[in-house]
Amino acid sequence: MSDMTLFEGGNSLVSSDLFKSLQDVDDNLSGGSGGNQNRRISLRGGRFRQLVGGEQINVKSDGFLNVVIVNAAKLSRTYYKGAYDAENPSAPTCWSPDTQKPSSDVPKDQMQASRCMECPQNIKGSGQGDSKACRFSQRLAVCLEGDMENVYQLSLPATSIFGEAKDGKMGMQAYAKHLKAHKTPSIAVVTTMSFDENSDTPKLFFKAARPLSEEELEQAVAIRDSDEAIQAITLTVSQTDGVQARGGEVKDDEVDIYDLPKSEPEPQPKKVAKKKEVAAPSDSADDLASIVDDWDDD
Repeated sequence: MSDMTLFEGGNSLVSSDLFKSLQDVDDNLSGGSGGNQNRRISLRGGRFRQLVGGEQINVKSDGFLNVVIVNAAKLSRTYYKGAYDAENPSAPTCWSPDTQKPSSDVPKDQMQASRCMECPQNIKGSGQGDSKACRFSQRLAVCLEGDMENVYQLSLPATSIFGEAKDGKMGMQAYAKHLKAHKTPSIAVVTTMSFDENSDTPKLFFKAARPLSEEELEQAVAIRDSDEAIQAITLTVSQTDGVQARGGEVKDDEVDIYDLPKSEPEPQPKKVAKKKEVAAPSDSADDLASIVDDWDDD
């Protein structure tokens, strides 16, 4: 009898959580790591590209992609000193996971300031043209519609985050506020992402396509705090692609492939408005449907 059939034949131990957890040791012994299988969606070339362990496995030929947003990191900042060389990628000079202060992992001799608001790289003109050298980005953990088993990292450039809604087209912050106004969590809907065809740099718009089914929602909630989802919103692009040994950090898609825009969108100041009386919320399914219907009229 082959030693590979020791646990075959209906052995109940094989399907136990304990048995499955023990296989993590084999990953280490075989020289493998979960990071090599990390998944990412790249925006390079104005196309949605699916990557696994840094290798491209699929490219969407059109400019649309339906996803479920299962988790999101806080807004972050990254600064690279000097021009980017695609042939010799390097680690960022300084970065902040919360836009308030540099990460504790930033070497002291590379730290640009103790607080982001006082940083010389956070001033207009410090970057190309009128832009700031230190740039905003935000990492999302998403699943593709119809595939709630696999989690992808998506790093949004600043152009896809800020800006007011116009003609039904929304950046991420405007989209999130719209959903919140309808008392709808982003994890409860399928979100359609589309490229702004009039932008020279990667810029996405977001729109609710449909509510999740009860089964899909249960899957999304279950995967929200999984290791894969947490890694998607915490790992750098290079860590996700497993390219540390090939030269270090890779820039976000916004500046990896495209020329920098003349200026970077600024976060919109919070407006304080008088509270208006709001009608009692309707049935959740009807409210979700109304969100989709609103956009269908655009």
